[in-house]
Amino acid sequence: MNKTVSNCISLVLSICFLWIILPGICYARNIDKSTIDSLIEKNPNAAFVKIKQALNRALKQNDQKAAAICYEYLAGLFYHQAAYPQAVAYYYKADRIFRRTNDQQNLARNLNNTGEAYYYSKQYNISLIKFQEALSLYKQLSDQKGIADSYGLIGQTYEKSGKYTDAMKYQQLALSKYKTLKDQSGIAKIYENLGSIYEDRPLMDSALFYYTRALELNKLNRNDLAQIEIINNIGDVYRKTGRYQQALVYTKRAEQMSLSMNDLYQLSSAYRDLSKNYDLMKRYDSAYHYSELGRGISLKIYTEDNNKQLALLQTLFEVQQKDDAISQFENEKKANQLIIIAGVLITALLVSLAASIISRQRLKLRNEQKLNEQNKELHEIQKYNIEAELELKSKELTSNTLHVIQSNQFLDELKTELSDMIRDDKRDQKKRLQQIVSKINQSINHDRHWTEFSAMFEQIHQTFFDNLKKHSDDLTANDFRLVALIKMNLSSKDMALLFGISQDSLRVSRYRLRKKLNIPQGENLSTFIQTL
Repeated sequence: MNKTVSNCISLVLSICFLWIILPGICYARNIDKSTIDSLIEKNPNAAFVKIKQALNRALKQNDQKAAAICYEYLAGLFYHQAAYPQAVAYYYKADRIFRRTNDQQNLARNLNNTGEAYYYSKQYNISLIKFQEALSLYKQLSDQKGIADSYGLIGQTYEKSGKYTDAMKYQQLALSKYKTLKDQSGIAKIYENLGSIYEDRPLMDSALFYYTRALELNKLNRNDLAQIEIINNIGDVYRKTGRYQQALVYTKRAEQMSLSMNDLYQLSSAYRDLSKNYDLMKRYDSAYHYSELGRGISLKIYTEDNNKQLALLQTLFEVQQKDDAISQFENEKKANQLIIIAGVLITALLVSLAASIISRQRLKLRNEQKLNEQNKELHEIQKYNIEAELELKSKELTSNTLHVIQSNQFLDELKTELSDMIRDDKRDQKKRLQQIVSKINQSINHDRHWTEFSAMFEQIHQTFFDNLKKHSDDLTANDFRLVALIKMNLSSKDMALLFGISQDSLRVSRYRLRKKLNIPQGENLSTFIQTL
């Protein structure tokens, strides 16, 4: 279907829609309906201003339905100026309100309108989604006319996508619905759509059949606007099938009707078709003549459409600026009032806050002072406990060490006495006494005592062994034991008893320890260890 006729039909439907619905919505807000009807066609800018005023009142009164309808009219204005992005933006605003208020009837109609805006901007995938959603809603509402309209729109979209089987399926579904409803205008439109599908395939006899039937119905309905496009299409079919004289008859007829109705879109189409027809007939002068006429009309249409779009967009911009200025003024007025109120409240709050801060600060200082005193007391208690514990551990270590020394001293004396017995001539006791001496030697160096000693020593001197390891990596377990005993200031005699060795052997062990720790000559081993 030609876009011009579709736009014109949509314009007529919009005017009818304004005539039926606008009185109930906008007239109550002092909008003159007859003025709107006239401005829609003759002066879109003025129509925009009127509808925008109605929209502002609806929004101010929180009349959601009225606002949504006004959004639809604004979208329709931009749609008829081929400003499809702006049209879609307003359709979506209406869409959100219809969904929020669960107004399914208006939502379905708005979805089809949105789909058409996407259709003419050649976004067929999106338009198909909108038409299918509208169809689903109409089916839920059992709205047969809405179902038929949606079928037809879906069929058109599939045709533009080159899916002729699907296009034919939905046009046939639409035709069946319109016939059931006895909707002659709907039937005529579907006949035209079917003719277009057959012309695209191309099946020219079938296309001519459906175009002819559509023309007959539009004559009965006295729809002159729709007839022009169909007559042009019939001329195209005759031209494409080589019947140039018959094509000229129909195309010239379309030219005359376009001139009489001042329809520049159809006139431009007729001129282009006449140029093509004369070119195929090898009448090149006539072909050139009509080509230039068509180019001139197209340029005029393009210029007028651009001017209308620019004027409408300029009006939109100016109205938006005005609305923004009013909104800013009202906001500033409210803001000034709020500032005065806020100033009084803030002053009172500041006084109250200052008193509260001073009171809290004093309380905080008292609490901090009390907390510091408690922490100090706690620290002293902890310090005393640690010192007491260390002192206790030191005493335990000393006691343990003395116990070991006494045990070893006792064992050493016992060993000496037994050794003397072994030197006697009583051979029968010698073997048994040797066994006792061996056990005593084992008892003197038992690891359990050293394990207990080492654990207790590390509790008292926590980092001692770590510091010692920094001076040498070759220290043995006996070296660590010797260093620990030196740290405790034990005498050489006591240390020899603890190790179960002679004092000469102990001197050798101390000498080896000095070398491992790299202690310079002349520096005392005990002094060095005490400083660790």
